[in-house]
Amino acid sequence: MAQKELRLRGAADTDGVARPLRTNGNGEQMKRRRPSWPAPLYFIPWMAALACSAPETDGSEAASPEPSPEYAAEIAGLRESLTFHASFDEGSDADFALGDPRIYTAPSWDDWDHAQPGIGNPDVELVPGVGRFGSALNFSQRNTSALFYRAQEHVAYSEDDWSGSISFWLNLTPEEDLAPGYCDPIQITDQAYNDAAVWVDFTNSNPRQFRLGVFGDLEAWNPEALSSDEHPGFDKKLVVVDEPPFRRGEWTHVLITYSGLGSASGGTARLYIDRHLQGVIEGVDEPFTWDLSRAQIRPGVNFVGLFDELSLFDRPLTEAEVVALNQLEGGVAALYE
Repeated sequence: MAQKELRLRGAADTDGVARPLRTNGNGEQMKRRRPSWPAPLYFIPWMAALACSAPETDGSEAASPEPSPEYAAEIAGLRESLTFHASFDEGSDADFALGDPRIYTAPSWDDWDHAQPGIGNPDVELVPGVGRFGSALNFSQRNTSALFYRAQEHVAYSEDDWSGSISFWLNLTPEEDLAPGYCDPIQITDQAYNDAAVWVDFTNSNPRQFRLGVFGDLEAWNPEALSSDEHPGFDKKLVVVDEPPFRRGEWTHVLITYSGLGSASGGTARLYIDRHLQGVIEGVDEPFTWDLSRAQIRPGVNFVGLFDELSLFDRPLTEAEVVALNQLEGGVAALYE
């Protein structure tokens, strides 16, 4: 199988694309800080679209909104299950984290042992005032850097049975904004997209499909190392959305839940877009073997657009919790501020 950068696609894929109180890793209680950077000196189309509808403020500090009483039980459940949240309002590190809150950049995915804290790609910047709430992470060019958070303590991994949820918001028109090739707005894995991994991607050519993929150990599900086009079971591990509703100037909520991964009874995963279930993957029966110290949460792999409100939970959210999370005023920070 021909090896691509990051996305280890086969010979048939020739696009050349790299495919109690919560505390941080130092035992300190997580606290939110307020942004202090100046306005950016650049301008991009989706910033213009968002600026037209941005509400005016007097610059004063506002109290966090109270969660809706309609979802009080769901809010309580979300609060208990939250393991990680990066709002990007005050920096690229997580605002809330049970483990290491820092973001890292490595020279490449093959050399991530030399990763350094911070965003080391000039094409990835924090942009105040354009996010779903507050600021957002802007990928102005295709992101080929190895950008990640550590998964340890944030992903509730277990070798024989693990579950969780991943939530984030995107703002882009895929057919116009993405560079040619596959693009993964999120991956969680210690290896690659096809080896003990959960991810969503946009396909490699227009019109773009949006897909959820859940793959156990590569040697278990694909011992012959066939390409994705050749392997008869590849598509069974996907949820495919043929006409995804992403549009520049609008924020779209993506939520993934998964349960029972690595278990004898097999795992299940669900994809939601703007609260609506898009499909279910069932019978994921391969082992998921991670070196947890090397496992990563990878935002924006080959991505171009705005990315905001990344959060992880230690169990699959219920349908009501998916709705409650989508409708949280002020975002996930309302769960812990």
